[in-house]
Amino acid sequence: MSLGFNTRSIHAGQPSDPATGAVVPPLHLSTTFEQAAAGEPLAAGYEYSRVANPTRSALQENLASLEGGVAAFSFASGLSAEDAFFRTVLRPGDHVVLGDDAYGGSYRYIAQVLGPWGVTHTAVDMTDLVAVEAAITSTKPTVVRIETPSNPLMGITDVAAVTALAHAQGALVLADNTFATPALYRPLEDGVDVVLHSTTKYLGGHSDVIGGALITNNAELAERLGNTQNWVGAISSPFDCYLTLRGIKTLGVRMQRHSENALALAQAVENHPAVELVLYPGLITHPGHDLAARQMSGFGGMVSLLLRGGEGACQKLMQRTEIFTLAPSLGGVESLIEHPGLMTHHSVEGTALEVPDNLVRLSVGIEDIDDLVADLRQALDSLT
Repeated sequence: MSLGFNTRSIHAGQPSDPATGAVVPPLHLSTTFEQAAAGEPLAAGYEYSRVANPTRSALQENLASLEGGVAAFSFASGLSAEDAFFRTVLRPGDHVVLGDDAYGGSYRYIAQVLGPWGVTHTAVDMTDLVAVEAAITSTKPTVVRIETPSNPLMGITDVAAVTALAHAQGALVLADNTFATPALYRPLEDGVDVVLHSTTKYLGGHSDVIGGALITNNAELAERLGNTQNWVGAISSPFDCYLTLRGIKTLGVRMQRHSENALALAQAVENHPAVELVLYPGLITHPGHDLAARQMSGFGGMVSLLLRGGEGACQKLMQRTEIFTLAPSLGGVESLIEHPGLMTHHSVEGTALEVPDNLVRLSVGIEDIDDLVADLRQALDSLT
């Protein structure tokens, strides 16, 4: 039977416990497992929880199902997942092409961790296919890294087109799908080699668990990624896996509400006199709107605002919201507001990825939309 997304969110990897009938699979905290004889695990195949754990296996099976991959791997954070991918496929002398509006923590890792190891990089506007083709053709990268929508400028990349350009030069494609989630978009269907998630965000969904994941439909690459996960050991704990699975059960309905609220909020403030520009792909004025509408089934819960008045206006706005909480991160049920230049993207200051100082990023939660609109409007009104 072919099951729908929401059904798989709830059931994939999570059958009722055969021993007790519990509809929620038990949390397996054990670090080690009894063997039938030396070197012979019992029928379930578990031996040591760094290698494999039943709760982590359940989460990984669920993630693979939702993204349409043959295998998934769960890590202690999004950056540890990204590190595992790059250390699996890169060697000194290799090159990475990434977006010039990528997440600051990922850029810092590529530049400051991989750089001294001998890996070079090029940042390019991923929405400009001519520029992307030129960068890929001239540098012959080993990896092309995509975000769509991008963090925090909400750029929309034509994933199928960029992937085709990368594959033509023999490069692997890594797509960070954290903002969209598999509820709205599945990059593997457009030819991407590996999908990356910070499961801390929408997949967990409640701002109470850190995690990351890699998903692929390439069996050979999956074996290599699995070896890196085991040998390096930056795994997610059983309890973190349990919390992430619990969050995923409502992913579909949450993303629908996040998307509805974000669109309504963006429309409500796009003509406010304190706002220079609203960056949200659900707005028909967004340059990537048509592509996002074709590529995704919804536009997500992230909205960025460029304010008149520079950084000072941003500081005032962030202090005057009452429902939007001033905090980094995103993707929880509660609404957050932050200044990327001073917070999540401070590490890219002075680089090609530096973000505008009049930019604020909103993670629009699932509260009542009238309350969110009223809160943001009163804060914006105080600036004029």
